[in-house]
Amino acid sequence: MSGAPDSPIHSSSSDDFIAYLDEALAASLPDASSDKEVENQDELESVRIKRRKFESDEETEESTSEGSVKQSLEESVEEDVCSHPGSFGDMCIRCGQKLDGESGVTFGYIHKGLRLHDQEISRLRNTDANNLRSRRKLYLILDLDHTLLNSTHLAHLNSEELHLISQADSVGGVSKSSLFKLDKMHMMTKLRPFVRTFLREASEMFEMYIYTMGDRPYALEMAKLLDPQGEYFNAKVISRDDGTQKHQKGLDIVLGQESAVVILDDTEHAWVKHKDNLILMERYHFFGSSCRQFGFNCKSLAELKSDEDEAEGALSKILKVLKQIHYKFFYELEDIAERDVRQVLKSLRREVLSGCVIVFSRIFHGALPSLRKMAEQLGATCLTELDPSVTHVVATDAGTEKARWAVKEKRFLVHPRWIEAANYFWEKQPEENFVLKKKQ
Repeated sequence: MSGAPDSPIHSSSSDDFIAYLDEALAASLPDASSDKEVENQDELESVRIKRRKFESDEETEESTSEGSVKQSLEESVEEDVCSHPGSFGDMCIRCGQKLDGESGVTFGYIHKGLRLHDQEISRLRNTDANNLRSRRKLYLILDLDHTLLNSTHLAHLNSEELHLISQADSVGGVSKSSLFKLDKMHMMTKLRPFVRTFLREASEMFEMYIYTMGDRPYALEMAKLLDPQGEYFNAKVISRDDGTQKHQKGLDIVLGQESAVVILDDTEHAWVKHKDNLILMERYHFFGSSCRQFGFNCKSLAELKSDEDEAEGALSKILKVLKQIHYKFFYELEDIAERDVRQVLKSLRREVLSGCVIVFSRIFHGALPSLRKMAEQLGATCLTELDPSVTHVVATDAGTEKARWAVKEKRFLVHPRWIEAANYFWEKQPEENFVLKKKQ
């Protein structure tokens, strides 16, 4: 499989190339051939033929001495003026004319050298949105690392993880394994438990993209592991090489309307402009190097010879949320033109801790604002002082006055992780799993 085939079609007219772009939105791109360079030259030649025809018409117009012919040609050109919706290299994708300079947004993951202008992007988004809504589908943007899988360099495996080498599958052919050794990249990758079921069921409700801060070769290798048959992503694999902003991800290079896009990612600051579309994922740390990367001084799942539980893990929980989002969007909201997945996300999030009245006690000053904001987004009411309506005291020290009040009045006394877990799983968690006890 290839995420950006160099020669998607052999076209005898530029209109066919426009049709190809429309088809690409529906994930119908074929795999790249084994001889990409030859195919690419074929397609370039097809566009050049169109350009030569265009230039030939111009020369004919200039050389003719008969005014009626010239007038006829001028009228024809006026009727046939191309808006240049995009370019392939330096040539218009519609008429083949050579264009000066580079403009528009690059969509290299769909086709190398492809640029589209805003008007064309808007047209394609509207066309695809109508198509997907008729099929009752939304868009789902999926991060790779710590969301769907965890990778490490082989050199970073410690002595307690070396046993994994003999257990891993070497990449090649179709495998149902979840642990892979990628010899050419000197890496090992572990797919997150439940990921195959997650992708299969999510694909029935969403048109799915991969969007990673990894480089393109890595992104394509991970896509092969997750989607060996090319059923889910095909050309919709976006890497850091395709982005328009450094260290940021954006929906400007996704051919889907923002009002219909859901994002799954473990890193909130990567989506500064699209936080309302984001479901923040609990990070998957299978390898010790991953734990160390984020400053955790603990044993990894690999070192513990353990793993996430499929039924209770993050992907299983979030799949339930995605089903709720899909149902609410298509079956509960009335005006389809006014439907916005961002509003659906907000309303579902507010239900998680609805009815909870929270007071914080001895929370690190820098952490308090974000924790309060998180609780309020989940539907909780946050107070600064105790009163009879308080249901939960969230604290890090069971010896504070507010904590003692909670015990005396038989209210819940929980650690801040109770709120964080509710935020990750979009579900109110059992308080008994987060009880704050007095230090002995």
